[in-house]
Amino acid sequence: MKSAFLSLFLILSTLIPAAYAGNDVMGEIEFEGKSKVEKTSGVWVDGQYVGYLKELKGSKKVLLLPGEHVITVRQNGYQDFVARVVLQPGEKRLVHVEMQHAATGAMPAVTSTVKISVNPSRAAVFLDGQYAGHVDEFNGAGQGMLVAPGSHTIKIALPGYQAFETQINPLPRQKVEVKTDLIKSSGTTDDPSLNRNPGEHTPPPPPEPAPPPQ
Repeated sequence: MKSAFLSLFLILSTLIPAAYAGNDVMGEIEFEGKSKVEKTSGVWVDGQYVGYLKELKGSKKVLLLPGEHVITVRQNGYQDFVARVVLQPGEKRLVHVEMQHAATGAMPAVTSTVKISVNPSRAAVFLDGQYAGHVDEFNGAGQGMLVAPGSHTIKIALPGYQAFETQINPLPRQKVEVKTDLIKSSGTTDDPSLNRNPGEHTPPPPPEPAPPPQ
């Protein structure tokens, strides 16, 4: 139920002026990251993907009902950042995100390159079921996703659109391109990649203390 409310208010925040949306009931989450790693990381709120950290402001700001919410930030090669916050009516809360390297295996000596050319370019990219980044990171001169040669599953997903999934099987040192336009969806997004249990991998820490009154 909380996920359904989140979807509704995220949609509303993109359709109505900020001055109207910013009423005395809704709370707002702002995000701050110190480096490109944090700013390009994917953000899930209460288990639902909302976008990458840098874009979550202005018309894409995160408005939430008062109460407890779990924030999960993911980045390829890094541990999940998890925070639990309790919002009061009309409160604006800043969440400082700092990603920590995860223990990962070494990249193979020979790799292949995957270029992602998809609209909208803010859509999330999943490689073999794991969040890898958003489209804009893998599209452009000198950009691409390095993968081990062989079979892989690429999924592109974004709330409000039908997910796109394809199989690739690049040869060593081969460059391949995934190109498509996502189709808008008339209903809610039920793709499991976008709607994950926030405690699926990392148990949430205790709630952050509310800031003292100004």
